[in-house]
Amino acid sequence: MKMIPAEDVCARLRIRPQTLYAYVSRGLLEALADASDSRRSLYREADVEALVARKKAGRSRTVVAAKAIDWGDPVLETRISTVVRGRLIYRGHDAVAWSGMATLEETAALLCDVKAWPDAPMLSVASGDAGIAGAFSYLARAANEAPPMFGRSRQSIVAEGAALLRGLATAVLGREAHGPVHESAAEAWRLKPKGADLVRRALVLLADHELNASTFAVRVVGSTGASLPAALMAGLAALTGPRHGGMTMRTVVMFADALAAPDPAAFFAARLARGEPIWGLHHELYPDGDIRARALRAVHEPSGALLRTIDAAEAAGGMRLNVDGALAALAHTLGLSQEAAFAIFALGRATGWIAHAIEQTETGALIRPRARYVGPEAAGG
Repeated sequence: MKMIPAEDVCARLRIRPQTLYAYVSRGLLEALADASDSRRSLYREADVEALVARKKAGRSRTVVAAKAIDWGDPVLETRISTVVRGRLIYRGHDAVAWSGMATLEETAALLCDVKAWPDAPMLSVASGDAGIAGAFSYLARAANEAPPMFGRSRQSIVAEGAALLRGLATAVLGREAHGPVHESAAEAWRLKPKGADLVRRALVLLADHELNASTFAVRVVGSTGASLPAALMAGLAALTGPRHGGMTMRTVVMFADALAAPDPAAFFAARLARGEPIWGLHHELYPDGDIRARALRAVHEPSGALLRTIDAAEAAGGMRLNVDGALAALAHTLGLSQEAAFAIFALGRATGWIAHAIEQTETGALIRPRARYVGPEAAGG
């Protein structure tokens, strides 16, 4: 990634050095040390160009609204999580450091801002399905019985969330979940202790990620005062999309095909030649590489054919592995199916959905943006 010095930044943005320092302090730009000269700072050219584009666009209400939807400006306030300067933060805690010691249940308590996660029995609405289908069936049955969130206390919704998380794990795993989710998953997938710990870390790292598509869907439903399982079902529906959590399943299959090929480099070159993307690479919020993928690789360094496949994918795509790619690598190492890899994503993210549903409910605000009509005018007007 191209880096430029402060004087170039000031020239492009047409600002003084004092203004540049203010931009850095406000988090609009990140100053990085110049390895060749400790007295200088460097800035990512892509970040500077994005800021230039924002300044050219202006800051009218209509422009801000239009630019906010697609990786744009923040559209609502949250105390739950954020991504800043390449770090994922859970309520003031570095998520990577937190994942080194915490369970998913402890993470749920942190995200929901309660002292401890309740040991609640799951809601008795189990269905005969398992996996993703089982998760949808379970939440649909629970939504039919659950009360609206509107007007309820945080503790009440948290208790329901704990019951739903256990029930969701039971539905996804196809067997009764008891104790920490990662231990139940390890039993279901017959993992050794090291594998169980890798699943624990992945669950925690995937617990929340600011205002992603599935979380926004949860908040929209939550803002209507609907029940918690209804909000979680909206999140799960969004997560299955191939441009969101569904990408994990695609990446697992792609890696399996690459591992079966005689030459992974030739395999990825052929994909590009056919106009097919290489999945599991890059994330818009992490220009220097997805910190979650880096954290998983730090405790699970692939080797042999898998390492060669990852190296070939990154070389062909010109980008680093993201969390989808890291989950796919983890699934291959542990012998998990593509649906199991998705289950890790869904069960982890469900804790963040619960926290966001509660936070949105407590605002008392209905999420109802206006659309900018660009269709034909009414006849006879």
